[in-house]
Amino acid sequence: MTHRDLEGYAGAWPDITWPNGARLAVSVVVNFEEGAELQVGDGDARSESMGEVISVVPMGKRDQGQEQIFGYGMRAGLWRMLDALDETKIRATIFFCGRAVERVPTLARAVVARGHEPAVHGWRWRPHADYETAEAEAADIDRCVATITAATGVAPVGFFCRGGESPWTRRLLAERGFLYTSNGFDDDLPYWDRTLPGQPLLVVPYSLDSNDMKFFHPNGFVRASEMVDYVTDALDVLEAEAARGLPRLLNLGFHLRIVGRPARFAAFRDILNLLAARRDHIWIASRAEIARAFIAAVPESP
Repeated sequence: MTHRDLEGYAGAWPDITWPNGARLAVSVVVNFEEGAELQVGDGDARSESMGEVISVVPMGKRDQGQEQIFGYGMRAGLWRMLDALDETKIRATIFFCGRAVERVPTLARAVVARGHEPAVHGWRWRPHADYETAEAEAADIDRCVATITAATGVAPVGFFCRGGESPWTRRLLAERGFLYTSNGFDDDLPYWDRTLPGQPLLVVPYSLDSNDMKFFHPNGFVRASEMVDYVTDALDVLEAEAARGLPRLLNLGFHLRIVGRPARFAAFRDILNLLAARRDHIWIASRAEIARAFIAAVPESP
């Protein structure tokens, strides 16, 4: 039977106060993956099926409509979202797909120049569980790091892939000195993965519930206000727990082609304003900052 840690902290949370004195940290993530999705026009066997509508283009044919749906994120959504981040003085972590950066390095450079943290989101927008060998996965991780670094001038220290990791992903990240991985959906606080040989790896968990991808799911958000209400509820619950002395982390995920659209942008704008209004009792930080603060408070050793 596969080992699964279903116990975690077992209700005995480490005593952590984030650097600004808050007990609740909030991470804003923007995914920069347009141009790295599966597309027949780029030589893939099929095109990405998740988009605004169900594609009617036959499997194996170039889907220019889907290409354009993704393209909107880079051409229009990116700038709307960057301006909102600037206006609220919130710095995000950017999950960069390597091939997206390769296609538009000047846009990646502009994003990081505004003070946002670059992180690896895989070479392609694909699950790393798909890799058949560690060598193939390692080559793509290295290629992604090199491409992001060359484009932005900043070497990424964090990782998150679509779907799930391979059996080797965390070992490869630890060997390369990554500060953290984010492929963990199982906690409200960072934790150490000490199952790896040698140095443990920090997991800064992510979440798919407070994520705009749910605008593309039938059981998710329809109106922008629905996501704003959802995030407000999450903040209220976690702030109440923080007031009782429990350290917490809230993750908010966004995509250029999703909340970059005018109607859904209202969700991004209003959530950023909500966070800015609560700055005096939450800590809004990049994932690298959260990782370093946690490492300072909770040592690697058992």
